[in-house]
Amino acid sequence: MTSYKSLAAVSLMLLAGGVPATAFAQGATAMEQVEMANPSPGATGTPALAKPEEVSPFVRDSKFGGQFRTFYFNREKYDNTHSEAWAIGGSLAYLSGYVGNLVRLGAVGYTSQPLYAPDNRDGTLLLKPGQEGYTVLGQIYGEFKLSDSIFAAVGRKEYNTPYINNHDVRMTPNTFEGVTAYGKAGGPDGAWRFGGGYISKIKEKNSDEFVSMSQDAGAAVERGVTMAGANFGGKDFSLGAINYYSKDIINIFYTEGSFSPGLADGSKLKLSAQLSDQRNTGDNLLTGAPFSTRQWGLKGDLGMGAAVMTLGFTSVADGADVINPWSGHPGYGSSQVKDFNRAGEKALLLKGAYDFTSRGVPGFSAYALWVHGSDVKAPAFNEDEYDFNLQWAPKSGSLKGASFRVRYAYVGQRGGGDPAINDFRIIVNYDF
Repeated sequence: MTSYKSLAAVSLMLLAGGVPATAFAQGATAMEQVEMANPSPGATGTPALAKPEEVSPFVRDSKFGGQFRTFYFNREKYDNTHSEAWAIGGSLAYLSGYVGNLVRLGAVGYTSQPLYAPDNRDGTLLLKPGQEGYTVLGQIYGEFKLSDSIFAAVGRKEYNTPYINNHDVRMTPNTFEGVTAYGKAGGPDGAWRFGGGYISKIKEKNSDEFVSMSQDAGAAVERGVTMAGANFGGKDFSLGAINYYSKDIINIFYTEGSFSPGLADGSKLKLSAQLSDQRNTGDNLLTGAPFSTRQWGLKGDLGMGAAVMTLGFTSVADGADVINPWSGHPGYGSSQVKDFNRAGEKALLLKGAYDFTSRGVPGFSAYALWVHGSDVKAPAFNEDEYDFNLQWAPKSGSLKGASFRVRYAYVGQRGGGDPAINDFRIIVNYDF
């Protein structure tokens, strides 16, 4: 339902977290990008008083920040129905300084409110079901400094790992409730990042409520997820693995590695490989029956000046679909609309990206990609997806801190009448 009176809530909270145009632009997280610590709010800290030595670090080192976001979404689906809305919202974020060099507090409030939301075009995930706006305290946590490089957190916060992450591709991100520990070790020649913990609940990206992780996955019982993982990054390579275990629900193992050999002509080549393994646990309360499946993928990125060309391939085992109830799908074939993660499905990815900074337009980039799916079993049909993306993030002037993004996707089904999906999005962010 379209609601204009709720727009007053926008002035209270403005959303954190952007949508970067990277190889994982669909809201997924690569192993080498795993991050369990929240970034500090972007704004500068509270100004020091006249005698800073008399001010508690809790106050002196506090930081505030936020982001304004407006998002237009229009999708024409296979059955010729539409999902459409235009929303406005954002967040305010606060991070305190440490008390006794031991503990600090963080909080982020989010809101998403309708500007245009026809009742008969629900389903964009910009708003709650029924095209309703919402406001939620999505993060509130305490972070404990166990050493200069090891930390622990308790409460509700954001995490970014392959199968538990913010999936920030609409108005507000996923956030999670749990207890975790994480840290870093190493030096300039190679560094470890590691972490683990227990995640009990999730707030989905278009919700104002936290629910059990198992219920969010589709089970009728309440179970959390235990996770643990590590990644080692050297000068030319990265290798990591992480495991997620939910009693009676599912176990997910993910590993990924990359290698960047030097090229004589100055071009940059990055070769990557990934593997996901999923299977039932205990009493099979997710599907009611045993299941197991896996997906592997290979990818190469070749950088030539301002251009990057990408070739990728993924393959899913015949046993079952690969699922990602708490994240974006990390498979290399995951695109704007489709994840190409169905049982037996293979996907070939071709992508070209270009940064126009050297052409006199700093911060302007574009990419186009094609994913060709094959080998799904009847009664399902194979699909092709074509994505086009334009993004401008000014580096200076009055618009610094803003980003403007236009995205279009076309998905064509091969068979069953050859229907199509058209997906169009406009996203404007402003960090402050």
